[in-house]
Amino acid sequence: MTSLADKVVLITGASSGIGAAAARLLAETGATVVLGARRRDRLDALVADIEGNGGTARAHTLDVTRREAVKQFVDAAVAEFGRVDVIVNNAGVMPLSALSAGKVEEWDRMVDVNIKGVLYGIAAALPGMRSRGSGHIINVASTGGHTVSPTAAVYCATKYAVRAISEGLRQEEDRVRVTIISPGVTESELADSISDPTARAGMADYRRITISPDAVARAIRFAIEQPEDVDTSEILIRPTAVAW
Repeated sequence: MTSLADKVVLITGASSGIGAAAARLLAETGATVVLGARRRDRLDALVADIEGNGGTARAHTLDVTRREAVKQFVDAAVAEFGRVDVIVNNAGVMPLSALSAGKVEEWDRMVDVNIKGVLYGIAAALPGMRSRGSGHIINVASTGGHTVSPTAAVYCATKYAVRAISEGLRQEEDRVRVTIISPGVTESELADSISDPTARAGMADYRRITISPDAVARAIRFAIEQPEDVDTSEILIRPTAVAW
């Protein structure tokens, strides 16, 4: 197994949910974590918690929809720690609604964060990984990237796209590992962005049974810990008690 000690791991969307859980777990396992999100106050509290427990963490205010900001995020990590071993492209939004509701601005937001944010992370981290001949890109998709449900067409489309991008990258690279993490219903703040009343009501029922962000964080750790010649291409993780 590959040790996380001395690995430099970047995580986007790290202020809550899966990103925050992964930051804590990977830091506990010895990784240096560099955390990006828009809510700097939460990041600072998370960094203080990690370092109070003996870990190493840094916080950077980050909007993944801005290509230059993502590049600066990666460049800052390289400047301080010399390299990026792993990037976890985790930032995502999920303002669900039926297509007939015409919430075009929300569609744009999902495309910008869920697809472009992943692409910008790849664009920023991949050149350095290729030059060193090693690295690991982990993209957080969803079980929604495997099946589509009403009110989730655009969200699911973005997650299908993440899976397609990740698989294409895996086929193109023979020294950089690529992993897709596809969680099912997980405790998070994703549903808080749903403005459509019908979709919000439906999601409340859908989310009656969830798994914890810690469970997804363990899947991320598992993928990183595999030997360097092992590429864990995708992990699907969902509640035992649901069919979707």
